[in-house]
Order: sequence, then structure tokens, then C-alpha cells
Amino acid sequence: MTAEVHALRESRLTIGDDGVAEFEHLRPAARHPLTMALRADYAQMLDIVQASGRVRALILTGSEGSFCAGGDIKAMQARQGDAAQTLPSATRQRILDLHGWLQRLRDFGVPVIAAVDGPAWGGGFAIALCADFVLATPRASFCMVFLRIGALPDMGAIHLLPRVVGLSRAKELLMTGRRLGADEAQQLGIVHSLHAPESLREAAHAMARRFLAAPRLALGLTKRLANRAYELDAATMAELEASAQSSCLAEPDHVAAIDRFVRGEPMAYDWDRAP
Repeated sequence: MTAEVHALRESRLTIGDDGVAEFEHLRPAARHPLTMALRADYAQMLDIVQASGRVRALILTGSEGSFCAGGDIKAMQARQGDAAQTLPSATRQRILDLHGWLQRLRDFGVPVIAAVDGPAWGGGFAIALCADFVLATPRASFCMVFLRIGALPDMGAIHLLPRVVGLSRAKELLMTGRRLGADEAQQLGIVHSLHAPESLREAAHAMARRFLAAPRLALGLTKRLANRAYELDAATMAELEASAQSSCLAEPDHVAAIDRFVRGEPMAYDWDRAP
């Protein structure tokens, strides 16, 4: 089976024959602004990946030294000349439309890895927060830049950032809009690991491939329940855990793993044993 390539409006989706999908932003000259076209690409990409049925990990990346520098400022300026577009109801709908695919991305049933080189500012920072793991280069930077243009942080940033760095530090980053370098972002837990620019993409693919042997249902449900750990009480989480586990223990992955253990064979999914 050969790689499956989808050319979208301002991005490209490649689904490799190993089950790893890569979604690449393709407007490097403008540092990959989060245009309406790129937003639509994200929604379409998730549809394609979900329909394919063979994707086991998803990588989000930019190109040529940038991940995503944030909102499309020129489009914002153009909207100011259109009374209908500046109505609060129109703005509200644009934000709600964003959350349609952002929530899908955050809860997507496979590991999502953001490979960040250069700026991940504003909406780009928010997208990185939706990933399960952020791999970055030393020249990566992160910034909640929204207040510089008189806007509040959106795209779920106010919800997600405190869950990663804690409330006090999140308030600082959200309210000051200061720039975070890659080292500080790693110290705060935003970045999982640092890699040289020339090896970032391979590092992301290498990490993605380590998930290929994971039990798909159990991995996806683990992720979705973990995403709700700060939002639900213990009793509700116990109910979700019980329902999810009843599904996982009926899966062929579980039956096969138990058989391998009883026979003394290595587990198919063992992170510590992986190269």
C-alpha cells in the first residue's frame, strides 16, 4: 500500500502505509496564518482521517521554520468594513464553528503529536495545546498574543492552558501575552521533548510509530477520559471508567494480550521495550 496524499486548500494530508498521518500547513511565507481556509482544512482533514479507518497516529506540523503564527490579521481588518461580519452574532458563530473541529481534534481517538518549529502563537499555540504531545525545536516559541490586538484568548486556550501549566502560571501567560521560548515551554510541561530542526519531523514520526501496536480502543478511551479528569467528579469518572473498561475487555486486543502473557511471550505493546 502506498502513501495516500490529499492536497487541501492551505495544507496537505499524507496518510502513510504505516498508519501514521501527517497534516502539514502550507503557507510558510505568511507563517501559516489560521485563515478560514485552514480552519476548513482542519475539519476536512479530520473527516478524511476518520473515514480512512487505518490511521493510528496523527502529526500536525508547519513548514519552513514556522508552525502557525496565529489568526489572519488581514482578514480581521477586511471584516471591519463589513457591518454584517462585525455583528456580535456573526463573531460568536465563527468562534463556535472553530470549536466544532477543535473539540474533535482534542478528543480524536488516536495520539496527536504537534511538531513545532518556529512560532506557535495565538491560535497556533491553542492548536498545539489540543495535541497529546508537543515536540519542538530550540527555535520554537509560544505566545498567547491575543491581548495585543484587543482580543481575549480563544480557541479553547483559557480552558486548556491552566490544565497544562496550572492556573496561576496560565493567568500570567494569558494576561501578559509574553513570548515563551522552547526551553521554558518544556520546563512548564507544554513541550514534551526538543529536537534539532532537521530531525524534528523524523522524531515525530518515530514517536507516532511507537503507538502503532497499542490497543486502539483502549488507547482512545484512555485519552478521552483523561481529557475530562479535571472536569468531572470521581463518581462520574468511575461510571465512565466502568463503561469504557467493559468495552476494552471484550476487544480482541485484550484477549490476545492475555494469551501472550500466559504463554510467556513479549507484549505486543510495551513502550519500555520499544527502540
